[in-house]
Amino acid sequence: MAGKSQGTRASGDGLRRLVIVESPSKIDKISTYLGPGYQVEASYGHIRDLPQPSQLPEDVKKGPYGKFAVDVDHGFEPYYVVDDDKKKKVNELKRALKDADELILATDRDREGEAIAWHLVQALEPRVPYRRMVFGEITREAIQQAVGELRDIDDRMVDAQETRRILDRLYGYELSPVLWRKVRAGLSAGRVQSVATRLCVERERERMAFVAAGYADVTGTFTATGEQAGSAFSARLSSLDGKRVATGRDFGDDGRLKASSANVAHLDVPAAQALVDGLADASFAVRGVEEKPYTRRPAAPFITSTLQQEASRKLRLNARQAMRTAQGLYERGYITYMRTDSVQLSSQALSAARAQARELYGPEYVPDSPRAYASKSKNAQEGHEAIRPAGETFRTPAQVSGELRGDDFRMYDLIWKRTVASQMHDARGTTATVRLGATTDDGRDAEFSASGTIITFRGFLAAYEEGRDATRDADSEGAGDEDRRLPQVVAGDPLTASDLATAGHETSPPARYTEASLVKALEEKGIGRPSTFASIISTIVDRGYVTYKGSALVPSWLAFAVTRLLEEHFPKLVDYDFTAGMENDLDAISRGEAERVDWLTRFYFGAAGPTAGAVVADGPDGSGGGAALDGIKGLADDLGSIDAREISTIPIGEGIVLRVGRYGPYLEGPDVETGELLKASVPEDIAPDEMTVDKARELLTSQSDGDNVLGQDPESGRTIVARVGRYGPYVTELVEDDAPAPAPEEPAEGAPKKRAAKKAAKVKPRTGSLFKDMSVDSVTLEQALQLLSLPRVVGTDPETGDEITAQNGRYGPYLKKGTDSRSLETEDQIFSITLPEVLAIYAQPKMRRGQVAKPPLKELGADPESGQPIVIKDGRFGPYATDGTTNATLRKDDDPETVTLERAAELLAEKRAKGPAKKTARKAATKKTAAKTATGTATVGKTAAKKTAAKKTTARKTAAAES
Repeated sequence: MAGKSQGTRASGDGLRRLVIVESPSKIDKISTYLGPGYQVEASYGHIRDLPQPSQLPEDVKKGPYGKFAVDVDHGFEPYYVVDDDKKKKVNELKRALKDADELILATDRDREGEAIAWHLVQALEPRVPYRRMVFGEITREAIQQAVGELRDIDDRMVDAQETRRILDRLYGYELSPVLWRKVRAGLSAGRVQSVATRLCVERERERMAFVAAGYADVTGTFTATGEQAGSAFSARLSSLDGKRVATGRDFGDDGRLKASSANVAHLDVPAAQALVDGLADASFAVRGVEEKPYTRRPAAPFITSTLQQEASRKLRLNARQAMRTAQGLYERGYITYMRTDSVQLSSQALSAARAQARELYGPEYVPDSPRAYASKSKNAQEGHEAIRPAGETFRTPAQVSGELRGDDFRMYDLIWKRTVASQMHDARGTTATVRLGATTDDGRDAEFSASGTIITFRGFLAAYEEGRDATRDADSEGAGDEDRRLPQVVAGDPLTASDLATAGHETSPPARYTEASLVKALEEKGIGRPSTFASIISTIVDRGYVTYKGSALVPSWLAFAVTRLLEEHFPKLVDYDFTAGMENDLDAISRGEAERVDWLTRFYFGAAGPTAGAVVADGPDGSGGGAALDGIKGLADDLGSIDAREISTIPIGEGIVLRVGRYGPYLEGPDVETGELLKASVPEDIAPDEMTVDKARELLTSQSDGDNVLGQDPESGRTIVARVGRYGPYVTELVEDDAPAPAPEEPAEGAPKKRAAKKAAKVKPRTGSLFKDMSVDSVTLEQALQLLSLPRVVGTDPETGDEITAQNGRYGPYLKKGTDSRSLETEDQIFSITLPEVLAIYAQPKMRRGQVAKPPLKELGADPESGQPIVIKDGRFGPYATDGTTNATLRKDDDPETVTLERAAELLAEKRAKGPAKKTARKAATKKTAAKTATGTATVGKTAAKKTAAKKTTARKTAAAES
């Protein structure tokens, strides 16, 4: 069975060795490469961690570990416990260790892996020698080389990881209570998550303050005469009377021209149209031609951050999905280790990439010597090598296409192309710029220009081209000029103008961060490390600080309140340079250049040490000790200067404010006519930059009008109303809460009194969100009753027996069958879609939101049994035949290109004959097992307390000295 190790047999030297890796998916390959004498087991990641203080044993809660599970007064000694779900695994590893002569710790090669190895030693307490084994790829050569280069656990890397863990615990536990008291209960603050949230909030503030500027340009089509007769090209107005014509990049976010662009010619649409009219009969001629060489270098091989960015652009994977896919490829031996900030390639990898480029594209595409790239990170040696295909020779995407599917294949293809392209020649070409002009009928000089780049040698572009993020000024001069050929003209050549036209434009606000651009911004600022980027984004999304709008990250109003509190009262904690400095300090600890206890003492107690007083929060005027961050101890002790109401208030304009309340954001503002204070909930689908004064006034007015009474439900008699709430407009029924309860029956004389019946549960009213084409004012009673009847049961799947429903959700209309949901194209389909149409949708492979279904590989004809057309499609698990209702996977010998209608019909008939797959019932856990688990928990707590009291440095060295 995959992922399960076999018993240990003695190796050639007679020793039995236990090898522990992190993931069970590595076991099979590593076992095969190591051979007899090695038993490979998995720890399933971390086995120990700092517990929540509430989980500490009672006697420990009263001691120095009670507040943080860290003794801050005695060297920041942590109190670790084995995770509840890892106790069984630790016992299994202990049993396996009894039969071993040596323990080999083969966890990942970064700080987290080093820390896991150390924790394994602490938990297993080996009485045999133990050593550390590291590798960057899971291939036979790499594993066998790693066995010959065993080393001790690197205490410096362990110290750096432990410092980070303690730092995050201290930061979160000191700062989160401030948010609970001043913003909302249950919130959390984090050393990096708060800074990432601030980045998103600052960008949204820029969008809210943005003022669009209007400008116009003139374009035309020009045709050469003479030898180049008939060669037409387009050009854009570039200057007027010697002044450069303004484009989008000349305007600031306040809607005005930048100081550096004060002398440009700013055209509006009427002025541009007047210019076009004045050029109607003008004679155009070439004024100059300029050519210069074009060179473009290949991008460096992937590191973690650039892989996440490119996977977002090209594969539409978020950071978490990208890392999960890359980790799977690494563990199965397809790529090297995926958490790295080094762009270096090993000598074997350089040879492999150059050889493959030479073989596939020709020797002229490969430079004489290998290309070298410089790492930005000072600590990049931890990762050792960039992300690349595994092995001393690379397998091409075509060679792995039979083994990898879907995202796995696309990710491997991306990594392979980037690696090979990084060792190829530059792309070369020529960029030409043609200037041409004419004089208007009123004597103004108008000059147009056109640029084009011709690639004469594609170089690395033959293999790969890096993706680019969208820019604000995509319509500005020069956009889209690559691979554009201009006619061969010289100064003085006459030109014929046609299609002269004007176009109005508006400047665009700064783009919101996507996952890719946020990772790039964090990396540029030196915040976070390869192993943390994905978790940073996941954390701020999971905790409600940002939401997705397409691929963009939109901060919530809650994020605005939290960020404002931190900026005004604890500015250093969300300062970008300060946070980056902490990352550099942790790197210094891992290199042995700094000492963890000294660093943590300064961070927590301040420069004066443990005798210093507690820190007080800054006031808005900057007063107080918090600005210098002289230690974070006692951040929540004195919060008198923080005005909770003011912190959670965001001015909208004209006296209207938005407040972040306990139950969500709401608006407050005066009625325009009466001056009465109005309040209104803010629907979740309104982004902060969309909350204009007009929008706020609309919400205040519509919600202040009260419910729109639509009528009565003929079945229940309840009143149906339409209203606007936090999640947008909806309909609901009014349930009478004050209806008199029936009088209790009097018991017969002498009969025992009955206990009073429990109070009946409050009836929950039905609700239903309005469709996008409905409004509170126009929705009818009939439509409302339809909405309240949802979800609609469409029918039952004949194969599985599962009920299929159609309903409306936060992300639009969808179908639901058990746990399998499929999106619908329109809201109207909720009431109109039929069971055959639903079954056809479920017969297709499931797509991600926004993903387009692939066209069939082959169309065969009508199925003789169902009469429906049979097509061959490429699915998640390989090619398959389908008639829209039944799917049948092609066998290994069936070629999708040559499979016949008869063969496909045979496979479908076999699938129908088998019937639906039977569901396996889960057995309920017995009481006995639960009792054992509860007993084990208390025991481990005591054991952990005793272990932690011992000096950890001694424990690290003991077994190593025996080897």
